[in-house]
Amino acid sequence: MKCLYNGKLILKDQVITGKAIIFDERIYDIVDENELSTIKNLEKIDAKGNYISPGFIDIHIHGFDGYDTMDGTEEALKSISKGITRNGVTSFLPTTMTMSKERILNALEAVRQFKGKETEGAEILGVHMEGPFINVKFKGAQDPQYIIPSDFEMVKAYKDIISLITIAPETEGALEFIKKVKRETNIVLSMGHTAATYEEAREGIICGISHVTHLFNAMTGLHHRNPGVVGAALTHDVTCEVIADTIHIHSGLFSMLLKTKGIDKIVLVTDCMSAGGKEEGEYELGGQKVIVKDKQARLEDNTLAGSVLNLKDAVYNVNEHTDFTIPQLISLVTATPAKILGVNQRKGTLEVGKDADITVFDNKMNISLTIGRGKILYEI
Repeated sequence: MKCLYNGKLILKDQVITGKAIIFDERIYDIVDENELSTIKNLEKIDAKGNYISPGFIDIHIHGFDGYDTMDGTEEALKSISKGITRNGVTSFLPTTMTMSKERILNALEAVRQFKGKETEGAEILGVHMEGPFINVKFKGAQDPQYIIPSDFEMVKAYKDIISLITIAPETEGALEFIKKVKRETNIVLSMGHTAATYEEAREGIICGISHVTHLFNAMTGLHHRNPGVVGAALTHDVTCEVIADTIHIHSGLFSMLLKTKGIDKIVLVTDCMSAGGKEEGEYELGGQKVIVKDKQARLEDNTLAGSVLNLKDAVYNVNEHTDFTIPQLISLVTATPAKILGVNQRKGTLEVGKDADITVFDNKMNISLTIGRGKILYEI
C-alpha cells in the first residue's frame, strides 16, 4: 500500500490540503495526514507541496516519441503509452487516420492485442477512429484517396475496441450508419472533417452524434446566416474537443467556449502526431510528409497536420488565458473525458474505489509524478 501526502488535492470542485491518499491499484482511502502515523506498512511518497490531480486522459492522440498508432505494432503502442506519461497522461485513445482499409484494420487489431497487457505506460481505453468516413472538402491532413462512405461492416468486428468514431454526417449513408452504431454498439459518434450545414449537423445529432472532433478545425464555421457545424455544436447538447495550442484556435476563444458550452462539455485533446516529444524536422502522418517547425506540424501545402501539443501544456495554455479555477480546468482532461467514454465509474476523479490514476504537478504544469493504477509510471 502506498501513500501520497504533502500536496494540494484537486477534488471535484475544490483544492484541499492536509489530506493524504492511500492506494494500491485503486484508491483505498483519503485521510487526514496526522492519521498516517497510525497506519502500518505504508510506502510514503512526498508530493512536496505540488498539486495532486486525477490522471489525465487524452481521447485524441495519433502518436508520440516518433511512433504512430497507424504503425500497427506493439512497439509503437508501448512507446506512445510510455512517452505520454511524461505529460501526466494515465489513459488514452490511440487514434487512427484515413488510410487503406487494411492499414486501419491492422492498427485496430494491434490495439486489441496490446490493450490490457501489463505495461509501464498509460492505459489504452480503446481506439478513436478518425475517418475514413469523412468529407474530402474538409479532409485536413487526411489522405483523400482513402476516404470512403460509411461502412458498418468494417467496424462491426471491432466494436469491442473502438470507443469513438469521427464521421461527416452529410456524406453518403452516414445517417443510417450513425443510427446503426448507436443502436448496436457503445461507440461514441463524433462529428468532424465535415462540410455539413447547420441543418445537416443537427440531423446527425438527432440520429446519434454526441461529440465534436476538434471544434472549429476541419468543419464549416460559424456565420450569422449560416451557423454551420460550429453553430450546431455550440447550440446543442454535445461535447466538444478543443486543441488548445493557440495555433488551431485563438486563445481569445478559450473563455468564450467554456462559458458558452459549460465546463462539463469541453474536453482538451492534443491531436498529437509522432513528432510529439521529438525535435523539429520532417515526419510522417497518414502516409504524408509533415514538417515540424515553431511548435507547428504542417503538410507541404501548409495544412495543419495534427499537432505536437501535449496535454499538460493544453491545460497550461487555457489557464493562462482564462480565469477559471484549477479544479475546473483539470476536469477538462479528467472528469469530462472519463464521462464521454463511459469510464467515469473508475476514472476521472480522486475518489475511494476508483483506479489510482494520479498526476502530480506544480504551478507551471511541470509534471513531477505520474501514477497509473497504483504504479509509478514517471517521476523526476
